Amino acid sequence: MDIDVLGALDVRENGVSITPTARKPRQVLALLALHADQVVPLAVFVEELWAGRPPRSARTTLQTYVLQLRDLIATALLKDPEGMPARTPKDVLVTAPGGYMLVSGDGVSDVREFERLAGTGYRAMDAGDFPAAARALREALDLWTGTAFAGVQPGMQLEMEVKRLEESRLCALDQRIEADLRLGRHRELLAELTVLSSRYRTHENLHAQFMIALYRSGRRGEAMDVYRRLRTTLVQELGLEPSTRLSRLHKSLLAATADGTSAAARGVGIALDDEDLVRAG
Repeated sequence: MDIDVLGALDVRENGVSITPTARKPRQVLALLALHADQVVPLAVFVEELWAGRPPRSARTTLQTYVLQLRDLIATALLKDPEGMPARTPKDVLVTAPGGYMLVSGDGVSDVREFERLAGTGYRAMDAGDFPAAARALREALDLWTGTAFAGVQPGMQLEMEVKRLEESRLCALDQRIEADLRLGRHRELLAELTVLSSRYRTHENLHAQFMIALYRSGRRGEAMDVYRRLRTTLVQELGLEPSTRLSRLHKSLLAATADGTSAAARGVGIALDDEDLVRAG
């Protein structure tokens, strides 16, 4: 079974989609797909489908949704290229004590692959292997085709999962950009960081990375503009001043000398012995 949730929800058995069109069965499948090979408790389904206020018929209704999913699985299992399917719908969508479990078998889950690649990238960053880090994190981010669970109208549980996955995506993106900066790819990052700084208007680290990329590209005045816009947004919207680390970066850029500009042009840090100025957040 192949599972995609980092974009439109799509779950396939033997290449055949088992993703229903109705809202609540899609929510049920989304939870099962995200937690494939783990039991999803009944309470989680109740929270998702009825916001913790289930009707008296909730258990029966949930069983109906499960049966609908098993009907779709049964159709997909008939497409087994080896003839008679080795598994039944109940083997794929298992009734377990206290809940249900989707058994993925030997299929691929995009969220698991993302977590594997991102973990590889983080370990490479820790080891100082920035080419490997950039490569693994880029592969991880390429798995995203849109907002997680696109096309699913989420309840409380899925909303939390969407936020969690988006935060994981943002962390991987932050680290991939840092790896690229350390590899001297500042000019290649300018267009991407222009978009990201507009999308995440209070995200200090992305703005710091944008400032560094602009500075290294010989555009110190624009780097100062990025800082001023961020500071205005933080003060007006959150009542906060920029962090100490970001303020230090700003002061370093203001005090940059011709020697500092030359070092930046070579693709190294603003201060050669200060890695915090690359992290800047």
